[in-house]
Formats: sequence, structure tokens, C-alpha cells
Amino acid sequence: MPVFIPPQPRQGLARSTPCGFMPRGIYTSQHETTLPVLDRNMLAMGMGMLLARQDDPAIWLSSEAERAASLNAFLKYRPAGDIWVFGYGSLIWNPAIKTMDQCVARLSGWHRSFCLSMTAGRGTAAQPGLALGLDHGGDCLGIAYRIARQDVQSELSILWSREMLLGGYIPKWVEITDQDGHPVANAMTFVIDPSHRNYAGDLSTPAIIRRLATAAGSWGSAADYLFRTLTALRERQIHDAHLEKIGALVTSSLLCAGQV
Repeated sequence: MPVFIPPQPRQGLARSTPCGFMPRGIYTSQHETTLPVLDRNMLAMGMGMLLARQDDPAIWLSSEAERAASLNAFLKYRPAGDIWVFGYGSLIWNPAIKTMDQCVARLSGWHRSFCLSMTAGRGTAAQPGLALGLDHGGDCLGIAYRIARQDVQSELSILWSREMLLGGYIPKWVEITDQDGHPVANAMTFVIDPSHRNYAGDLSTPAIIRRLATAAGSWGSAADYLFRTLTALRERQIHDAHLEKIGALVTSSLLCAGQV
């Protein structure tokens, strides 16, 4: 049975829609709880790759050797000591890495966007979904995680096995601040590669809503990904007006389709 996540007072999602009154809650389906959760053990065993192949047998996936080479090259430019990882999507609600500290942080020059087409994981080759990426312009509030110096190699290997498996992201060192603009640290994050074949930053809003409301893969539905991210942001008092709008429109689409 579908359930509604209780709303936050500031959501302001209730309004008239073509299908009538839209509830202030956010829809998600209980069937998602039966799907595999890509925790650190599953990632270490290569389950992300196996599940992705179920959705798109012809998909290109990076090899373990390619990911190791990418990580080693990236870490040549790491700052001394502990490092910070800036999360803006699923890393907020499923980091899957060991951390020693976390805080709300701001990244300037990049914004959160559904700009990565997913033919596996949260979609299929026949019905692609979308995932969040950081695209140029604006700014983004997210969560910064601190990884202890001695754990950097092992924890980023876990992170690479998830974020660098399907392609489309570029790991990047960035400067993050607190919400008031005071410097926090030099952190790593994953920005979108606009030259990648799966870049979807030019999709119209209706096309984004359609994909998020209908696509699903072996990691769960695209809508589940959206709503988990919204819930995690709200729990940390992070307001993303654009993502709230997307959530409202996807909820309306699900209502119209009779999935609520």
C-alpha cells in the first residue's frame, strides 16, 4: 500500500492540479523496501555492476582496474590529512562510507540538477530514469563528510565503485563553505560530464517529470530516489526550491496515474 511521508510545515506543496487537490505529503511505495540497498558490503562485492546488467545487458560499465586507476590519479592531488566529501543526492541518505564528522555545506558555482540519464539502476534501456548531478552555475547546499586520513583509500574505493560505475561523473576537488560563506575545507565531489552520452541537462521540465514518475530499475524507482533525497534534505533543514517543485509535479503525476 502506498504511504505518505508526513510533510514539513514550510513545504507549501498543496495546490490545485489537473487531477484535483494535491496532498502536502510526498509519495513513495512500500515495495521499494524489498529492493536491494547498495550498502558498502554489496558495493564491495560488485553487486552494483551485477544489478546494472539486469537493467541494460549492453550497458558500458567501468572495470575495477579502471576505477582503481582513476582513484589513484585523483588522489595525487589530495590535500594532506583527512579529506571531505561533498554529497548532494543519494550520498545524503545512503553514504555507504565510514565518516568521522559531517556538516551542512555550500558549494558555489554548481547546482543540483537531474542531468544524468540512467539506463540502469534507476531506469532501463527501454525506459531511462534520471539521477542528480552537479551542473555549472548557481550554488548547492549539501552534506560534507569527513573521512579520516587512514581510511581515505578504502572509503573512496567504495565510493568509486558506486559513483564511477556507470560513467557520466567527473571527480573534482572543490572549495566548500558553511551556510554563511565561511570556508570549511577543500573537498571532493562528483560533477556532471556534459560531454558524456548520458548527459541530460537539456531535458524540459515535462520530460524530467515523466522520467521520474515512470522509470525504475534494479536499484529502485526514479521517484523513490527523488523522494528519499527530498526527505533527507528536509531532515537537515536544507530547502531546495527547484527540487521541491519537481517533487510536487512528480507527486501530481503519480496521483493522476492512480499510483497513490
